[in-house]
Amino acid sequence: MSPPASPPSTQRPGLESKRFLIVTGKGGVGKTTVCAAEALALAAKGKRVLVCMCNAKERLSAMLGSELIGPEVRAVAPNIWAVNMDPELALQEYGMMALHSKTLFKLLFDNKYVRTFFRAVPGMQEWTLLGKAWWHTTETRDDGSLTYDVVILDAPATGHGLDMLRVPKIIVDVVPPGLLQRDALLAWKMFQDPLLSAVVLVTLPEEMPVTETVELARALREELGLTIGKVVVNCLLPPLFSKDERAALVAMGPVTGDTPPEAALYAGRRRALREQVQASSLHRLSQELPISPSYLPQLFEDAACPGAIRELAKRMA
Repeated sequence: MSPPASPPSTQRPGLESKRFLIVTGKGGVGKTTVCAAEALALAAKGKRVLVCMCNAKERLSAMLGSELIGPEVRAVAPNIWAVNMDPELALQEYGMMALHSKTLFKLLFDNKYVRTFFRAVPGMQEWTLLGKAWWHTTETRDDGSLTYDVVILDAPATGHGLDMLRVPKIIVDVVPPGLLQRDALLAWKMFQDPLLSAVVLVTLPEEMPVTETVELARALREELGLTIGKVVVNCLLPPLFSKDERAALVAMGPVTGDTPPEAALYAGRRRALREQVQASSLHRLSQELPISPSYLPQLFEDAACPGAIRELAKRMA
């Protein structure tokens, strides 16, 4: 089955018009792969792109063919920069910006009790990372132009990612007026502005990832009021069988034996079962999400290499 055509009514402007993109989904679905491909696609359109990772196991450098990416922003490809944010260092940056004094910052934050307090505040670590990523959208160059046209946040997996996105709203609601509330409010307004921000959901054409994606999409829209800008179905298999052929192979039941014909039937039935799950998953996504999905093919070579990411970037574009 070919991916379903997208109805004209569900098409939305491209992500190149956004300032902030939040990429999330179930663990293992290829979020970082999508971040890398989307960054390349946007950079090819002349956008200056920053990819922010949340203290993650670093794989983006291999995908883009750059040196390892650490807690300092670095150029990783033409028009693309990246940073692997560290919560402790992000908190230090925030503290120095707030206090406008390195001496005062050291006097306060070098105190082990203060550091312990900040680590114990619910949501503070999430805000230091999310807030840092948002802050990069406000950076300007010497001529007053924005340093980055688009900031992409490679957010944590579904549950943790949703908790992270709740934090600025909680700060706005419960924290007394001050610098922290002011910045959280500015960030929250940007995240909720459909002209400036969008969430990119990444999933696989399988039952569990699709279920999590549907539930996450509902929470993002109904609880947080965030815009879903794109849904990416990763690792799509090219169909080998028609709907009737799949049904016939599945109906055969388990195949045993190790003769060449039996081995071929066994492989064919396994492929038919996977295609059947894929078809069912795509149908459910098309029915339950507010936007038609985009599709990235299953790559049978190493997907975490520059050549593969360039190919996926063409699909993203």
